[in-house]
Amino acid sequence: MSFLPALVLGLALIPALTLPLSAGKADGKLDLWWCDSEGGGSTLIVTPEGESLLIDSGNPGGRDSARILRVLTQTAGLRQLDHLIVTHLHIDHFGGAAEIAAQVPIRHVWDNGVSDADPDGNRNSTWPLTSKPYRTMPVGQRHRVEPGTAIPLQAGKTPISLRCLITRQQPAEGLYPVRKAGGSAPVLKAPDSSDNANSSAWVLEFGNFRFFDAGDLTWNVETRLVWPEIRVPEVDLLQVTHHGLDVSNHPRLLAALNPTVSVMNNGPTKGTAGEVLATLRGLPRLEAQYQLHRNRRPDGATNNIPDAFIANTQPGTAHPIHCAVAPDGGTYSITLPAGPVTRTYTTARRR
Repeated sequence: MSFLPALVLGLALIPALTLPLSAGKADGKLDLWWCDSEGGGSTLIVTPEGESLLIDSGNPGGRDSARILRVLTQTAGLRQLDHLIVTHLHIDHFGGAAEIAAQVPIRHVWDNGVSDADPDGNRNSTWPLTSKPYRTMPVGQRHRVEPGTAIPLQAGKTPISLRCLITRQQPAEGLYPVRKAGGSAPVLKAPDSSDNANSSAWVLEFGNFRFFDAGDLTWNVETRLVWPEIRVPEVDLLQVTHHGLDVSNHPRLLAALNPTVSVMNNGPTKGTAGEVLATLRGLPRLEAQYQLHRNRRPDGATNNIPDAFIANTQPGTAHPIHCAVAPDGGTYSITLPAGPVTRTYTTARRR
């Protein structure tokens, strides 16, 4: 499926990749879209200055990349992707990237570094074949993410930043005031030897508004952010980690983040673990939970939120979830386009 005129498509292959092809926005808002990857990761952010950032690119095969490109080029009206962040090297998080790069220029790619070896340590795997499109796709510049990495964003009237809290299991130092954790050491689960444990976690700030996205960071590594010291700030908006699976989402971390709103990028049969939903419901400040899909597994009768907060309640639909943050960062609105239904929330006060 073609999304852009041939002339623009050709820009993906020429040195003009670094030219500012995206126009500034008139409304001054910060936009976030959870594009429906049906249990993959694909969160698109567009700043008030018109810069675009995609955190994870869904699966290969054309479906997820088409949905992302539709939001980028049609809804947001942009002609390039300025930054692609790949939190970890699992195919449901990097798989759509090469297909996006074939349609629009990607100026910067940020990941943990890519090699010919399977990141999960599997021998005789298909990794060299499945990862080749991502490893060889044409992009402007590639960057290795480090703890504390800040994505360079154009300054506007309201301060904005996107910084890495942890990657490759190493927390950043000095990003936020550290608080002493109380109580006993956190409960751990079985060790995770997959690349999920190496996921990078990010905090987006826009004025007082804060958003947290940790890819598929898993339970034991999450504890490094909250024990013996709490290294995360409180946030307004939480992307529920790992599609809502209970191998992630440690209650200590969710309590420390203390969000007002959560969004789960689950699939019809992936995510929405009962343990995670219960933990979210018990958070003191949480006002609303959102899901991309109604859980259609046998446990769906209990492990779901109300349909009014689910973007896709019926099979076969692919509605995104949209968040628009006010120009001063003081409020933010979540819209389910199927309605459309919009609800507005107040950003928590910060010291």
